[in-house]
Amino acid sequence: VQLVESGGGLVQPGGSLRLSCSISRSIYTFYSMAWHRQAPGKERELVARIIHSGETEHVDSVKDRFTISRDTSENMVFLQMNNLQSEDTAVYYCAGQRDDGEPYNYWGQGTQVTVSS
Repeated sequence: VQLVESGGGLVQPGGSLRLSCSISRSIYTFYSMAWHRQAPGKERELVARIIHSGETEHVDSVKDRFTISRDTSENMVFLQMNNLQSEDTAVYYCAGQRDDGEPYNYWGQGTQVTVSS
């Protein structure tokens, strides 16, 4: 299975970006899909995830700013990021969780998001 992210870039504070993740198999291969991020010098953290039922979860630091969504017909997952701040600067990774309770074992190569004026 291959996961390929796109959509990162440089944006000013307060700006928006939409990340995309293309999945080489049916999205229903996975129990959940998620976006993680890793900032310089920090551990990778889960940002948002979408479960096979369509239910979504977002960490508190991005609630009301980021939205995870999917297109099941295209096997794609998205992360709409609004009102970006400097602390959102990180490499963002798309990841797949095969079954509930298992770790995220399927990862994309990552896409850089830089928020700077």
